Amino acid sequence: MLKTRQILGCSSGLVSHRWKPYSSTGSRQVSFISISTCSKPLLLSSSSSSSTIIPTTTTLLLPGSSPRRTRFGAFSMSSAHSGPNPGGPSSSVAVHSAGNACKINFCQWCGGPTKHEIPDGEEKIRAICTVCDKIAYENPKMVVGCLIEHDNMVLLCKRKIQPSYGLWTLPAGYMEIGESATEGAIRETWEEACAEVEVLSPFAQLDIPLIGQTYVIFLARLKKPHFSPGPESSECRLFALDDIPFDSLAFSSMVVTLKLYAEDVRAGKLKFHYGIINKKPGTSPSDIHAYTLDYHLQS
Repeated sequence: MLKTRQILGCSSGLVSHRWKPYSSTGSRQVSFISISTCSKPLLLSSSSSSSTIIPTTTTLLLPGSSPRRTRFGAFSMSSAHSGPNPGGPSSSVAVHSAGNACKINFCQWCGGPTKHEIPDGEEKIRAICTVCDKIAYENPKMVVGCLIEHDNMVLLCKRKIQPSYGLWTLPAGYMEIGESATEGAIRETWEEACAEVEVLSPFAQLDIPLIGQTYVIFLARLKKPHFSPGPESSECRLFALDDIPFDSLAFSSMVVTLKLYAEDVRAGKLKFHYGIINKKPGTSPSDIHAYTLDYHLQS
């Protein structure tokens, strides 16, 4: 259920399940990979071709490796931006904006009026209650979904709700309190495509700082070859790789995910991808191609 808004912090854990190795074609397999994390942010240079991360013990299931436990100490990093204007400047400066804090006029706990200022020891403007002194903190929304492979095609849904009414998307939506990322992705797929799926592995994490969203997309397969439009979809259809409607997709995150998937399939190896989608300043949110994909890391 994705109605109004749009994946890997240094210490974030992406997967807590024990995934089973699989092979959707003869050569594509997945296994546990022990990858690196860090306790404080990394400074990544867009001019470098790779970035080394200090190994710890985080475990992710990543496509394209043999079904055994291995050590993984670095992501490869693309030095070029994806999307329009690939030679443009990188958005590498953190902006300490107020976000939506100035729109919070009343306390969610006691209902008292708020003031908007920077609390001691912090860097951002917050909404602070003038009665109980509690601070309203805003956190990004997590969107989870499935990239479903079936007979060398992918399942897309045509949206029957705003925003992006009538455009195509992977089944995805906001993760709910009390569910895991995989549970949320499975639920959203059922709600939007009436399809029962088995999650196979994580495929992409895409951060969109401008709108406070992070996408986690999983590779999945149909348990049964049945699907139909749910209440939020007007149509569900399987698309061959060359038929994916890239000019009629609902969101930039879908464009990025499906382009990365198509590139991987054509290269004969599925990877795990992380990237930051930065929308071009002054462009409309509905312009799905007005973005750069920065800090693209791939396993």
